[in-house]
Amino acid sequence: TRGIGARSIEQLQDAAQVRGTSLYGALNFLTGKAAQSVGHFINLVDQLRFACEGLKLPEMVEQVLELSGLRAHYKSEKEGQERIANLDEVISAAANFISEEGYAQVAAEDEAEPPDPLAAFLSHASLEAGEHQADAGQSAVQLMTVHSAKGLEFDAVFLGGLEEGLFPHENSVLERDGLEEERRLMYVAITRARKRLYLSFAQSRMLHGQTRYNLRSRFFDEIPAELMKWLTPPANSRGFGGFGSYGATPQEKVASANPRAFGSGRRNGDSAGGFRVGQQVSHAKFGSGVIVDAEGSGSDARVQVNFGREGVKWLALAVAKLSAA
Repeated sequence: TRGIGARSIEQLQDAAQVRGTSLYGALNFLTGKAAQSVGHFINLVDQLRFACEGLKLPEMVEQVLELSGLRAHYKSEKEGQERIANLDEVISAAANFISEEGYAQVAAEDEAEPPDPLAAFLSHASLEAGEHQADAGQSAVQLMTVHSAKGLEFDAVFLGGLEEGLFPHENSVLERDGLEEERRLMYVAITRARKRLYLSFAQSRMLHGQTRYNLRSRFFDEIPAELMKWLTPPANSRGFGGFGSYGATPQEKVASANPRAFGSGRRNGDSAGGFRVGQQVSHAKFGSGVIVDAEGSGSDARVQVNFGREGVKWLALAVAKLSAA
Protein backbone atom coordinates (compact mmCIF):
# COMPACT_ATOMS: atom_id res chain seq x y z
CA THR A 1 0.00 0.00 0.00
CA ARG A 2 3.11 2.26 0.22
CA GLY A 3 1.79 3.69 3.48
CA ILE A 4 -1.45 4.86 1.87
CA GLY A 5 -4.13 3.25 4.02
CA ALA A 6 -7.91 3.28 4.08
CA ARG A 7 -8.02 6.57 6.01
CA SER A 8 -5.77 8.27 3.46
CA ILE A 9 -7.95 6.99 0.62
CA GLU A 10 -11.03 8.35 2.37
CA GLN A 11 -9.42 11.78 2.76
CA LEU A 12 -8.37 11.64 -0.88
CA GLN A 13 -11.92 10.87 -2.05
CA ASP A 14 -13.30 13.75 0.03
CA ALA A 15 -10.72 16.17 -1.38
CA ALA A 16 -11.45 15.05 -4.94
CA GLN A 17 -15.19 15.50 -4.49
CA VAL A 18 -14.90 18.95 -2.92
CA ARG A 19 -12.54 20.23 -5.62
CA GLY A 20 -14.21 18.46 -8.52
CA THR A 21 -11.06 16.68 -9.66
CA SER A 22 -9.73 13.14 -10.06
CA LEU A 23 -8.19 11.15 -7.21
CA TYR A 24 -4.73 11.78 -8.63
CA GLY A 25 -5.50 15.48 -9.01
CA ALA A 26 -6.42 15.63 -5.32
CA LEU A 27 -3.16 14.06 -4.11
CA ASN A 28 -1.51 17.43 -3.50
CA PHE A 29 -4.33 18.56 -1.21
CA LEU A 30 -3.73 15.97 1.52
CA THR A 31 -2.15 17.05 4.81
CA GLY A 32 -0.43 15.43 7.78
CA LYS A 33 0.91 11.88 7.71
CA ALA A 34 -1.14 11.02 4.64
CA ALA A 35 0.63 13.78 2.71
CA GLN A 36 4.05 12.23 3.45
CA SER A 37 3.04 8.81 2.14
CA VAL A 38 1.35 10.33 -0.88
CA GLY A 39 4.43 12.47 -1.54
CA HIS A 40 6.52 9.34 -2.12
CA PHE A 41 3.87 8.00 -4.47
CA ILE A 42 3.76 11.24 -6.47
CA ASN A 43 7.55 11.18 -6.79
CA LEU A 44 7.37 7.61 -8.09
CA VAL A 45 4.75 8.52 -10.69
CA ASP A 46 6.82 11.52 -11.82
CA GLN A 47 9.91 9.31 -12.02
CA LEU A 48 8.04 6.75 -14.12
CA ARG A 49 6.73 9.43 -16.46
CA PHE A 50 10.24 10.77 -17.05
CA ALA A 51 11.78 7.32 -17.48
CA CYS A 52 9.08 6.09 -19.88
CA GLU A 53 9.01 9.13 -22.14
CA GLY A 54 9.65 8.08 -25.74
CA LEU A 55 9.84 4.36 -24.94
CA LYS A 56 7.94 1.64 -26.75
CA LEU A 57 5.23 -0.16 -24.80
CA PRO A 58 7.26 -3.29 -23.80
CA GLU A 59 10.18 -1.11 -22.64
CA MET A 60 7.75 1.10 -20.75
CA VAL A 61 6.28 -1.90 -18.90
CA GLU A 62 9.79 -3.10 -18.01
CA GLN A 63 10.68 0.31 -16.55
CA VAL A 64 7.52 0.29 -14.42
CA LEU A 65 8.34 -3.18 -13.05
CA GLU A 66 11.89 -2.11 -12.20
CA LEU A 67 11.34 1.37 -10.78
CA SER A 68 8.24 0.39 -8.81
CA GLY A 69 10.37 -2.14 -6.92
CA LEU A 70 8.18 -5.12 -7.84
CA ARG A 71 11.00 -7.14 -9.39
CA ALA A 72 13.37 -6.45 -6.47
CA HIS A 73 10.61 -7.31 -4.00
CA TYR A 74 10.02 -10.74 -5.50
CA LYS A 75 13.74 -11.42 -5.88
CA SER A 76 14.05 -11.17 -2.10
CA GLU A 77 11.37 -13.80 -1.56
CA LYS A 78 12.30 -17.46 -1.14
CA GLU A 79 9.90 -18.61 -3.85
CA GLY A 80 9.73 -15.44 -5.90
CA GLN A 81 11.03 -16.81 -9.21
CA GLU A 82 7.58 -17.89 -10.35
CA ARG A 83 6.20 -14.41 -9.74
CA ILE A 84 9.15 -12.85 -11.54
CA ALA A 85 8.35 -15.12 -14.48
CA ASN A 86 4.80 -13.77 -14.37
CA LEU A 87 6.18 -10.22 -14.52
CA ASP A 88 8.20 -11.18 -17.59
CA GLU A 89 5.01 -12.49 -19.16
CA VAL A 90 3.48 -9.03 -18.77
CA ILE A 91 6.32 -7.62 -20.87
CA SER A 92 5.76 -10.34 -23.46
CA ALA A 93 2.03 -9.64 -23.51
CA ALA A 94 2.73 -5.95 -24.16
CA ALA A 95 5.01 -6.85 -27.07
CA ASN A 96 2.40 -9.21 -28.53
CA PHE A 97 -0.31 -6.60 -28.12
CA ILE A 98 1.62 -4.19 -30.34
CA SER A 99 2.87 -6.71 -32.92
CA GLU A 100 -0.30 -8.77 -33.29
CA GLU A 101 -3.97 -7.89 -33.74
CA GLY A 102 -4.69 -6.37 -30.31
CA TYR A 103 -3.56 -2.77 -30.66
CA ALA A 104 -4.34 -2.65 -34.37
CA GLN A 105 -7.95 -3.62 -33.64
CA VAL A 106 -8.35 -1.04 -30.86
CA ALA A 107 -6.78 1.67 -33.03
CA ALA A 108 -9.00 0.77 -35.99
CA GLU A 109 -12.14 1.13 -33.86
CA ASP A 110 -11.08 4.65 -32.83
CA GLU A 111 -11.41 6.44 -36.15
CA ALA A 112 -10.58 9.90 -34.80
CA GLU A 113 -7.22 9.23 -33.15
CA PRO A 114 -5.39 6.04 -32.11
CA PRO A 115 -5.48 5.61 -28.31
CA ASP A 116 -2.38 5.80 -26.13
CA PRO A 117 -0.66 2.36 -26.37
CA LEU A 118 -0.36 1.94 -22.59
CA ALA A 119 -4.00 2.88 -21.92
CA ALA A 120 -5.16 0.62 -24.76
CA PHE A 121 -3.06 -2.29 -23.46
CA LEU A 122 -4.38 -1.99 -19.91
CA SER A 123 -7.97 -1.77 -21.14
CA HIS A 124 -7.46 -4.75 -23.44
CA ALA A 125 -5.79 -6.81 -20.70
CA SER A 126 -8.52 -6.16 -18.12
CA LEU A 127 -11.24 -7.30 -20.51
CA GLU A 128 -9.32 -10.23 -22.00
CA ALA A 129 -8.54 -11.63 -18.55
CA GLY A 130 -12.20 -12.40 -17.93
CA GLU A 131 -12.71 -13.85 -21.39
CA HIS A 132 -10.14 -16.62 -20.93
CA GLN A 133 -10.86 -17.73 -17.36
CA ALA A 134 -13.81 -19.96 -18.25
CA ASP A 135 -13.65 -23.20 -20.22
CA ALA A 136 -15.72 -23.61 -23.36
CA GLY A 137 -19.34 -24.32 -22.49
CA GLN A 138 -18.84 -23.39 -18.84
CA SER A 139 -21.33 -21.02 -17.24
CA ALA A 140 -19.47 -17.78 -16.53
CA VAL A 141 -19.80 -14.01 -16.63
CA GLN A 142 -17.82 -12.14 -19.27
CA LEU A 143 -17.14 -8.41 -18.97
CA MET A 144 -16.65 -6.57 -22.24
CA THR A 145 -17.34 -3.37 -24.12
CA VAL A 146 -20.05 -3.11 -26.75
CA HIS A 147 -17.36 -2.88 -29.43
CA SER A 148 -15.68 -6.11 -28.34
CA ALA A 149 -19.06 -7.89 -28.21
CA LYS A 150 -19.61 -7.55 -31.96
CA GLY A 151 -20.30 -10.90 -33.58
CA LEU A 152 -20.97 -12.64 -30.25
CA GLU A 153 -24.28 -13.82 -28.78
CA PHE A 154 -25.24 -14.81 -25.24
CA ASP A 155 -28.36 -16.23 -23.63
CA ALA A 156 -28.39 -13.36 -21.13
CA VAL A 157 -26.89 -9.88 -21.47
CA PHE A 158 -26.65 -7.18 -18.80
CA LEU A 159 -26.22 -3.65 -20.14
CA GLY A 160 -25.44 -1.02 -17.49
CA GLY A 161 -24.82 2.71 -17.46
CA LEU A 162 -27.82 3.66 -19.58
CA GLU A 163 -27.88 7.31 -18.58
CA GLU A 164 -27.88 10.54 -20.54
CA GLY A 165 -24.29 11.69 -20.86
CA LEU A 166 -22.94 8.17 -20.54
CA PHE A 167 -24.86 6.14 -23.14
CA PRO A 168 -25.43 8.10 -25.29
CA HIS A 169 -22.17 9.83 -24.40
CA GLU A 170 -22.33 13.55 -23.72
CA ASN A 171 -19.89 14.26 -26.56
CA SER A 172 -22.15 12.56 -29.11
CA VAL A 173 -24.45 15.58 -29.32
CA LEU A 174 -21.47 17.74 -30.31
CA GLU A 175 -20.40 15.54 -33.21
CA ARG A 176 -21.99 15.14 -36.60
CA ASP A 177 -23.93 11.86 -36.64
CA GLY A 178 -22.60 11.22 -33.13
CA LEU A 179 -26.00 10.41 -31.67
CA GLU A 180 -26.80 8.03 -34.52
CA GLU A 181 -23.51 6.23 -33.91
CA GLU A 182 -24.44 5.82 -30.24
CA ARG A 183 -27.85 4.52 -31.30
CA ARG A 184 -26.16 2.02 -33.63
CA LEU A 185 -24.02 0.80 -30.72
CA MET A 186 -27.16 0.40 -28.62
CA TYR A 187 -28.63 -1.74 -31.39
CA VAL A 188 -25.46 -3.86 -31.39
CA ALA A 189 -25.70 -4.25 -27.61
CA ILE A 190 -29.33 -5.34 -27.43
CA THR A 191 -28.98 -7.82 -30.28
CA ARG A 192 -26.22 -9.69 -28.44
CA ALA A 193 -28.94 -11.29 -26.28
CA ARG A 194 -30.57 -14.52 -27.44
CA LYS A 195 -33.13 -14.86 -24.63
CA ARG A 196 -32.86 -12.20 -21.92
CA LEU A 197 -31.65 -8.62 -21.91
CA TYR A 198 -31.35 -6.58 -18.71
CA LEU A 199 -30.98 -2.80 -18.92
CA SER A 200 -30.01 -0.71 -15.91
CA PHE A 201 -29.22 2.87 -14.93
CA ALA A 202 -27.95 4.41 -11.71
CA GLN A 203 -29.50 7.05 -9.48
CA SER A 204 -26.08 8.65 -9.14
CA ARG A 205 -22.50 7.83 -9.96
CA MET A 206 -19.05 9.28 -9.32
CA LEU A 207 -17.39 10.54 -12.50
CA HIS A 208 -14.10 12.44 -12.53
CA GLY A 209 -14.31 13.00 -8.79
CA GLN A 210 -17.84 14.42 -8.89
CA THR A 211 -21.20 12.89 -8.05
CA ARG A 212 -23.51 13.22 -11.04
CA TYR A 213 -27.27 12.82 -11.21
CA ASN A 214 -28.26 11.98 -14.77
CA LEU A 215 -31.52 11.35 -16.56
CA ARG A 216 -32.04 7.82 -17.74
CA SER A 217 -30.99 7.22 -21.34
CA ARG A 218 -33.32 8.28 -24.13
CA PHE A 219 -32.79 4.78 -25.54
CA PHE A 220 -35.26 3.42 -22.98
CA ASP A 221 -37.97 5.51 -24.63
CA GLU A 222 -37.06 4.15 -28.06
CA ILE A 223 -37.86 0.53 -27.14
CA PRO A 224 -41.54 -0.45 -27.50
CA ALA A 225 -43.11 -0.25 -24.04
CA GLU A 226 -44.93 -3.57 -24.44
CA LEU A 227 -41.58 -5.37 -24.66
CA MET A 228 -40.26 -3.89 -21.42
CA LYS A 229 -40.82 -5.31 -17.96
CA TRP A 230 -39.65 -3.00 -15.16
CA LEU A 231 -38.15 -4.93 -12.25
CA THR A 232 -37.77 -1.72 -10.22
CA PRO A 233 -40.26 0.71 -11.80
CA PRO A 234 -39.11 4.35 -11.96
CA ALA A 235 -41.21 6.95 -10.17
CA ASN A 236 -41.90 8.78 -13.42
CA SER A 237 -41.06 8.81 -17.11
CA ARG A 238 -37.61 10.18 -16.36
CA GLY A 239 -37.04 8.40 -13.06
CA PHE A 240 -33.66 7.73 -11.49
CA GLY A 241 -32.34 4.29 -10.66
CA GLY A 242 -33.90 1.38 -12.48
CA PHE A 243 -33.50 -2.14 -13.70
CA GLY A 244 -35.49 -3.55 -16.60
CA SER A 245 -35.81 -6.79 -18.53
CA TYR A 246 -36.41 -6.68 -22.24
CA GLY A 247 -37.95 -9.30 -24.49
CA ALA A 248 -39.67 -12.63 -24.01
CA THR A 249 -38.25 -14.54 -26.94
CA PRO A 250 -35.27 -14.08 -29.27
CA GLN A 251 -37.67 -13.59 -32.19
CA GLU A 252 -39.49 -10.74 -30.47
CA LYS A 253 -36.21 -9.07 -29.57
CA VAL A 254 -34.79 -9.22 -33.07
CA ALA A 255 -38.01 -7.94 -34.59
CA SER A 256 -38.39 -5.05 -32.17
CA ALA A 257 -34.73 -4.12 -32.48
CA ASN A 258 -35.09 -3.52 -36.20
CA PRO A 259 -33.51 -0.11 -36.94
CA ARG A 260 -36.82 1.11 -38.39
CA ALA A 261 -38.49 0.48 -35.02
CA PHE A 262 -35.66 1.16 -32.59
CA GLY A 263 -34.92 4.88 -32.38
CA SER A 264 -38.39 6.04 -33.33
CA GLY A 265 -39.21 7.35 -29.86
CA ARG A 266 -38.44 10.91 -28.78
CA ARG A 267 -38.18 12.57 -25.39
CA ASN A 268 -40.38 15.47 -24.39
CA GLY A 269 -38.72 18.57 -22.96
CA ASP A 270 -41.01 19.05 -19.95
CA SER A 271 -40.87 22.37 -18.13
CA ALA A 272 -42.86 24.25 -15.52
CA GLY A 273 -42.72 27.76 -14.12
CA GLY A 274 -39.53 28.62 -15.96
CA PHE A 275 -37.73 25.47 -14.82
CA ARG A 276 -36.98 22.45 -17.02
CA VAL A 277 -36.20 18.79 -16.52
CA GLY A 278 -32.47 18.23 -16.12
CA GLN A 279 -31.83 21.72 -14.72
CA GLN A 280 -29.61 22.13 -11.65
CA VAL A 281 -31.40 24.02 -8.87
CA SER A 282 -30.80 25.07 -5.28
CA HIS A 283 -33.11 25.05 -2.25
CA ALA A 284 -32.47 26.76 1.09
CA LYS A 285 -33.26 23.63 3.12
CA PHE A 286 -32.44 20.68 0.85
CA GLY A 287 -29.40 22.10 -0.94
CA SER A 288 -28.48 21.46 -4.57
CA GLY A 289 -30.38 19.05 -6.80
CA VAL A 290 -31.53 18.32 -10.32
CA ILE A 291 -35.08 18.47 -11.67
CA VAL A 292 -36.21 15.02 -12.80
CA ASP A 293 -39.87 15.74 -13.61
CA ALA A 294 -42.24 18.67 -14.00
CA GLU A 295 -45.99 19.13 -14.33
CA GLY A 296 -48.72 21.74 -14.21
CA SER A 297 -48.62 25.43 -15.01
CA GLY A 298 -49.17 28.74 -13.31
CA SER A 299 -49.97 28.44 -9.61
CA ASP A 300 -50.34 24.65 -10.00
CA ALA A 301 -46.84 24.13 -11.41
CA ARG A 302 -44.60 21.78 -9.49
CA VAL A 303 -41.32 19.97 -10.06
CA GLN A 304 -39.74 16.80 -8.75
CA VAL A 305 -36.15 17.35 -7.63
CA ASN A 306 -33.49 14.78 -6.76
CA PHE A 307 -31.52 16.30 -3.85
CA GLY A 308 -29.08 13.41 -3.54
CA ARG A 309 -28.77 12.51 0.15
CA GLU A 310 -31.95 14.45 0.94
CA GLY A 311 -33.90 12.27 -1.48
CA VAL A 312 -36.37 12.99 -4.28
CA LYS A 313 -39.08 15.56 -3.47
CA TRP A 314 -42.04 17.17 -5.21
CA LEU A 315 -42.11 20.94 -4.70
CA ALA A 316 -44.84 23.44 -5.58
CA LEU A 317 -43.16 26.34 -7.35
CA ALA A 318 -45.65 28.81 -5.89
CA VAL A 319 -44.38 27.94 -2.41
CA ALA A 320 -40.86 26.55 -2.71
CA LYS A 321 -38.15 29.13 -3.29
CA LEU A 322 -36.07 27.38 -5.92
CA SER A 323 -33.24 29.10 -7.73
CA ALA A 324 -31.10 28.03 -10.65
CA ALA A 325 -27.80 26.60 -9.41
